[in-house]
Amino acid sequence: MSLRVACIQMDIEFGQPEKNRLEVEKQMEKLFQEREVDVVVLPELWTTGYDLTRLDEIADDNGEDTHAFIADLALKYQTNIVAGSIAKKSESGITNTLYSFNRKGECVGEYSKVHLFQLMDEHHYLASGESTGSFELEGVSSAGLICYDIRFPEWVRTHTTAGAEILYVVAEWPLPRLAHWRALLISRAIENQCYVVACNRAGKDPNNIFAGHSIIIDPWGDIVAEAEEDAGVLIGELDLSKVKEVRKQIPIFQDRRPELY
Repeated sequence: MSLRVACIQMDIEFGQPEKNRLEVEKQMEKLFQEREVDVVVLPELWTTGYDLTRLDEIADDNGEDTHAFIADLALKYQTNIVAGSIAKKSESGITNTLYSFNRKGECVGEYSKVHLFQLMDEHHYLASGESTGSFELEGVSSAGLICYDIRFPEWVRTHTTAGAEILYVVAEWPLPRLAHWRALLISRAIENQCYVVACNRAGKDPNNIFAGHSIIIDPWGDIVAEAEEDAGVLIGELDLSKVKEVRKQIPIFQDRRPELY
């Protein structure tokens, strides 16, 4: 089985949800005029960017606007969408929440970022999640991770020991730590013998310059496709048979000794 995936590496308009939704519509239309893809991935906080001080005003109430918007796109283009993450406002607070939708426009996954990044003040404005990012698309066990999560290998392993064969990572990763971005993602692919599909944002906001370099990595740690720093769309093919082949050749999941860890 193979899947064609596309990462929309967009330059997010700071604190402008409507403008960002229009940009996603534009990029989706352009993408599907040129080719069909099975999964489209958006970056972290793509509706607002890191305009954290205004989240009370611009966060999405219960994710309702995002649900309607992404469901319509999934149905229109008959594609699966890992809908990046958005600032979701609820009675319990504001979370950094990732949604996944299937081709029927059904939400099949919801995950709120567990590890809040203090260096960008997330802990002052956001509430942390309390559940895993597991979901299934096209019959493939998958997981969603948000940016800082990739620095926690034990969190990633929670998903792959449960069967995940693809890790979808959505991020706003800054340019000064580009080397970490690439090294961590390649390591997560190798040690978990899975595909990593990582969608980062491009451009800058008032406080940061972002790295771009969305990347797709196979279970050996080889790079399938990688973007540059500028906005654009990255496309790659995933051969899911490779996951089983690699896991059979080097059976790390059988050889684990979790009772000693």
